[in-house]
Amino acid sequence: MGSFLSFEKEGSVATLTMNRPEVRNALSEENVASEFVEVCDRITRDLGIRAVILTGAGTAFSSGGNLKTMRASLGAGLGEPVKSRYAYRNGIQRIALSLYNLEVPTIAAVNGPAIGAGCDVACMCDIRIASEKAVFAESFVKLGLIPGDGGAWLLPRIIGMAKASEIAFTGDPLTAAEAFACGLVSRVVPQERLMDEALELAHRIAMNPPHALRMTKRLLREGQHVRLESLLEMSAGFQALAHHTMEHEEAVNAFLEKRKPVFKED
Repeated sequence: MGSFLSFEKEGSVATLTMNRPEVRNALSEENVASEFVEVCDRITRDLGIRAVILTGAGTAFSSGGNLKTMRASLGAGLGEPVKSRYAYRNGIQRIALSLYNLEVPTIAAVNGPAIGAGCDVACMCDIRIASEKAVFAESFVKLGLIPGDGGAWLLPRIIGMAKASEIAFTGDPLTAAEAFACGLVSRVVPQERLMDEALELAHRIAMNPPHALRMTKRLLREGQHVRLESLLEMSAGFQALAHHTMEHEEAVNAFLEKRKPVFKED
């Protein structure tokens, strides 16, 4: 993979590691967005991948923007404000579109602080597991900024508008326990168990038929913003496809024969 993201595949599970611990996996460098887009395209094309884990190397998940370079690359250093608009559209916002819209179920294994854009990247995943050392902060307001990466869209859908407003307006951090209490993460585990827990969950997901997994995720995504009638129509179409897959036939046969199903890679 590239210089920021490392890629590993174990069976049907892919693990992506943000691998710049010396800058706490900051997301400001130009190549970061391109690497996310490239790896998400790769995963979508690989029907053998059924679940993805995203984590960070070192002590942080991601510190978000690198304050040492942000002013020059996104702020006053660009001169014209319109250029900052394109910098966001061609940078961090490409991560949001590629990671959030990834067809494969995703798990953020949050190993440490997830700050600003780092918190929002975790929210782009379907499931978040936190180590006891994880800290979350929607801290843009502390710097006189707003969440330019989609956080204002993501957070309310995960924890509700009132709690999202509270943490976005204050910029105050949440401990792992507080993140669990408000539903930002689904579980908190000891630091040394984080990746084991994430892999165990990923493999439980990956045991299921790949086409059904991808279509289920798409329905969950679409269900957040379409009318019930529209989702029902989409569900009918997807179900018609599912009924005619080999994996559905294998699942039914395995159930009737009282054995474990075997789903082959396409």
